[in-house]
Amino acid sequence: MGSIMHKLKQTLFVVFLICLASCASLPENKQQISSSALLDTGDSLLAHSVDERREKDAIAADKTGMLLLDNGLDAMVARLVLIKLAEQSLDVQYYLYHSDLSGGIITYELWKAAERGVRVRLLLDDMDMAGKDKDLAILDSHPNIEIRLFNPFIRGKSRTGQFLTRFGSVTRRAHNKALIADNQLAIIGGRNIGDEYFDANPNMAFGDLDVTLTNPAAREVSNEFDLYWNDKLAYPVSTLAKHQPTQAELDDVEKRMQAFVERNRDNIYFERLRNSGIIQRTKNAKNNYFWGEVEVLYDDPQKISSDREQTHFHMAPRLVPHIESVKQQLLVISPYFVPGKEGVAFFNELQQRGVQVRILTNSLTSNDVAVVHAGYSRYRKDLLNAGVQLYELDKTLLEQDYARNKSSRTREGLKGSQASLHAKYFVMDRSHAFIGSLNLDPRSVVENTEIGAVILSPELASKLADDFEKNIKQVAFEVRLVDGKLHWQREGKNGQLIEFDKEPYSSWWDRFKNGFMRLLPGESQL
Repeated sequence: MGSIMHKLKQTLFVVFLICLASCASLPENKQQISSSALLDTGDSLLAHSVDERREKDAIAADKTGMLLLDNGLDAMVARLVLIKLAEQSLDVQYYLYHSDLSGGIITYELWKAAERGVRVRLLLDDMDMAGKDKDLAILDSHPNIEIRLFNPFIRGKSRTGQFLTRFGSVTRRAHNKALIADNQLAIIGGRNIGDEYFDANPNMAFGDLDVTLTNPAAREVSNEFDLYWNDKLAYPVSTLAKHQPTQAELDDVEKRMQAFVERNRDNIYFERLRNSGIIQRTKNAKNNYFWGEVEVLYDDPQKISSDREQTHFHMAPRLVPHIESVKQQLLVISPYFVPGKEGVAFFNELQQRGVQVRILTNSLTSNDVAVVHAGYSRYRKDLLNAGVQLYELDKTLLEQDYARNKSSRTREGLKGSQASLHAKYFVMDRSHAFIGSLNLDPRSVVENTEIGAVILSPELASKLADDFEKNIKQVAFEVRLVDGKLHWQREGKNGQLIEFDKEPYSSWWDRFKNGFMRLLPGESQL
């Protein structure tokens, strides 16, 4: 009887949450004021630095310069450098923006930029903003900072309830990630703002990839930002937040941020940032710097508020022809990979044409979203039967690599750490590549909005392909079919074969949950 009453109470509580969420609505978005990227920035320090590099390398004005950021420390330093060197504008758009060490560092630098007169526009998806309205409102009250939240939840009501009552609305998010300085340089790719993305969390390591773009591609990223910034779903935080900041609170921000820096000054992460060496390597042309033609692709923000059949708002139809044109080899790196029947048929067709298809994704134990692995695992045998070479991340090797890059002081925190693949890119025939925020799953393709760049640079594409070829056997298991059953194999340090006939490093409970979730409907939401 007690168990029945407990379940009844749970049901009534859920109904109560639904009622609460359904009795309110968003305020009218009437405070939104249109603005756009600053165009007159050609005399900025960043512009001159790119021009000097372009002249040194004898590159035409229609070619874009690109710097690969495949290391978390370098990715953080690159962002900090752009923020510190910006003279006129900073446009920042992210899906997740955590209130941790790396988030605090970037926020402090954005604040300092605003203090020296730089216009800062911060556009954040509302998914990660629960409970942060007051702090955002205080930052927004700075005369040079404006913050907008995209596709916001209704304030004062349960977010859990809204996932039910506003299903198909708040479940569709702006997954875009971009940082643009002075409309001259932009960073796009897979990283959100958070310690796990920048090698700052000793208990969580995300393997990721970003790319820094010069003009003319950087201006296209600015166009994307303006489109989202001025969309009806981008709400000024002042419209949503109930808190009205005082001058005293604004005056106190600088003290709070300086205190944050002082508290963390002895953190070894600051030392590692100073020693990353990316700036000197870039100056000496010894880093991953390339020139080529770039096409910036992105979903129209109306994708979220429109019927899913209105694919003219979608990025995917513009990306597909690039993939379909592959003649020899396609490399796919996607942490969340749910191909569906259409995707399996597409890869099968490529294989039939003689195209080698190699795919790297997360394993059961490295995937931080278990339900996505359940959706993907339905298609493993079909992919393998089609001839696709399938690889899943060996989380222990990534953890070991993560540990080797830490000082002994930090390594102590690695016990029980979690490692995961988060990079999202494709390499096509070693001639061109796509780098962005797009996963190959229904959520990215159909539900959320994304951004990325198709890069025509055989040098960059070959670099990515060579790195894949060099590292794949050391960081991932190849999934094979042996007598109709799945096996996982990789080479050990001494060439010995390491093999599993069950999901590597998984428990029976892990496998049971995965099997159960495979039975659930709703693949379109994965």
